[in-house]
Amino acid sequence: MRQLSSVLVGFAVALSVGCGFRGKEETIPVNNPDPMHQVKSTLQNYVKGRPVTSEVTSFEYMVNEVRKVSPEKADILKAGLDDIKDTKGSPAAKAKALLQKLGLDEPEKK
Repeated sequence: MRQLSSVLVGFAVALSVGCGFRGKEETIPVNNPDPMHQVKSTLQNYVKGRPVTSEVTSFEYMVNEVRKVSPEKADILKAGLDDIKDTKGSPAAKAKALLQKLGLDEPEKK
C-alpha cells in the first residue's frame, strides 16, 4: 500500500510539472474547401450507379455551402437534388444532366 501511494504521488508530481518542452508554435492556415467538390463527388457516384441513400440528409447542407459562393448554382443544385431525391430507380441520367448544368462534367475520354 505504501508503494502504491508513493507511485501515485510521483505520478501526480510528474503530471503537474509536465515535460517542460516548449516547441515552436506555428500557425497553419486552413483553406476552406470548394463546396463544389462534394457536389461533384456525390453526383459522380450516382452516375457510376450508386443508389440514393442516407446522403440525402446532406443535400441541404451542400446547397447552403454552394449558396455562399454561387447563389445561381445553388438554385440549380437544389432543383436537381430535389429531382434526384424523388427519382424512383437509378439517378444516373439526372445526376449526369445536373453535372452538365453546373459545369462539373468532364469531357468523355476516347
